[in-house]
Amino acid sequence: MLSLGFPGSHTGSAPSPFDALNGPRLAGPEGSHPLHEVTAEELLRPTDGAVTGQIALDQPARVGDGITGKIRLVAGQAFTARKAYLRLVGLRLDEVRRDLEHTNSKGEVEWTEHWVETQGKLFSADSFLEPPVPTTLQAGETWESAFAVPAPPLGPPSAHLGESIVAWAIEVRWDVAMSADHFVAFFLPLSQHPDLLRAGVGKQGGASLMADVSVKDGSISVVSPLPAPAGQEIEVHVGWPSAPAGQGARVELHRRTNAPNGVEGIIASVGVDPAGLHSGSTIAKLLVPDGSAPSFDGAGLEIDYIIRVLIDIRFRTDAAIERPIGIV
Repeated sequence: MLSLGFPGSHTGSAPSPFDALNGPRLAGPEGSHPLHEVTAEELLRPTDGAVTGQIALDQPARVGDGITGKIRLVAGQAFTARKAYLRLVGLRLDEVRRDLEHTNSKGEVEWTEHWVETQGKLFSADSFLEPPVPTTLQAGETWESAFAVPAPPLGPPSAHLGESIVAWAIEVRWDVAMSADHFVAFFLPLSQHPDLLRAGVGKQGGASLMADVSVKDGSISVVSPLPAPAGQEIEVHVGWPSAPAGQGARVELHRRTNAPNGVEGIIASVGVDPAGLHSGSTIAKLLVPDGSAPSFDGAGLEIDYIIRVLIDIRFRTDAAIERPIGIV
């Protein structure tokens, strides 16, 4: 029986208004990660063509805060809708492994096809009565209004986990009788709130925000402020008196996720002198890659980070100690 990879005919999809890339770009061969080459902003289709517009936020949006700003819409055509509303929509988009058995007329499996596709769903679609959006617009008519809506109190924040994406948009949608809905949508970067991590909400916080964490008879300390911002360097001090002898040692920053097609990744690593671990003099500086997803759990997804100190032992399993660290 043959086992074949991706023949090029598969597609991935996300619901409106995040359906701009629906098609073969959101799929790939077995073992691939199509979302690695996709940004969340690319997913958004800003309008169906009936209305265009702009949005201006009073301040950057953050989990748990109010979202305020001004919205301006211009109708490209005349229409009347049954209802119209402003809403905040959240997308979860995942890579999913697929396989399909191809059989002959006798029902015998002749070959099996394996591929990766993406599947998306709106896990949040909250509608708001204010401001009242007009249900009838004439071609060229302009509508402007201030707005204030609550951000999700516990998130999740916007995040690209590599193999999954959480994205948010503010959308105005018109329910048109006997026709497809009209809409205009604006991409909304929603940042994690550091206070949620500090409060230990969900599975985050706790030891990930402690400056010094004891592990076995050693300690791993983060001298720089926590939670650590993406795109900045963190300074790590390590003391491990019982560390075994080895050929070399390194301090690593790992990301871990429960995304369906997710993989654990080493996102930063620096070599250190094993002898310094015994004396507690080891200092390592790790750069958190710009664009790293914030620590969070929500919408069924989780991502967290650990600092791992590892010793390479010849002909034996590496020795390691580790601690969690919060990233925003």
